[in-house]
Amino acid sequence: MSVTTAGELRATAERGAAELGPDASAKDVLVWATETFGDGLVVASAMQDAMMIDLVTSVKPDVDVLFLDTGYHFAETIGTRDAVKLVYDRIRIVNAQPDQTVAEQDATEGKDLFASRPDRCCHLRKVVPLQRSLAGYDAWVTGVKRADGPSRADTPLVTFDEKFGLVKINPVAAWTEEEAEEYVREHGVLVNPLVGAGYPSIGCAPCTAKVEVGADLRSGRWAGQAKTECGLHS
Repeated sequence: MSVTTAGELRATAERGAAELGPDASAKDVLVWATETFGDGLVVASAMQDAMMIDLVTSVKPDVDVLFLDTGYHFAETIGTRDAVKLVYDRIRIVNAQPDQTVAEQDATEGKDLFASRPDRCCHLRKVVPLQRSLAGYDAWVTGVKRADGPSRADTPLVTFDEKFGLVKINPVAAWTEEEAEEYVREHGVLVNPLVGAGYPSIGCAPCTAKVEVGADLRSGRWAGQAKTECGLHS
């Protein structure tokens, strides 16, 4: 199926959500997505682990994988991305990069924008590159779960993404953190080594801290600030 206009995509999302219902399995959602969008589908991965890539490639081995190459990633995250490409050798990694390097941004916006204006930094290094990259697709798959935190508690399985203008598919929205961890263990999925070092939610290095045992999994993101989202899913 090839759909191009926002109206068609919105209608497709509505039909898909109705056909699948609220309790569809991740596999059922992904089968629907690949049959509906084909090569117009891309899966986004922050390379915290390869769980979503493993799930999507089980139904579409040659799917495109979108990675936001912000210039601020931990070395372990870049290493995980490279390892993922070796394991899933039919995928194509799409590295979405900002318009400016970190040095160029420091010169035009002020040094360490992530500290002085984190929302602006996320907009320039994540939102804008993502918007540009998604323009070539009809639908994107994310690993967002309702269990990730209050801001994601109402995440649907399938919806129309008004911000980016395409269908947004969240196959594991209903999964608990325990269910996700069980999938990773059972399937031997690649995991960023930082997860085992106390970083259950990994973003850019300057804005990601270790999480105390028992604390909210995303509490290490922008610790000490009111900010809880980078703008991609809100």
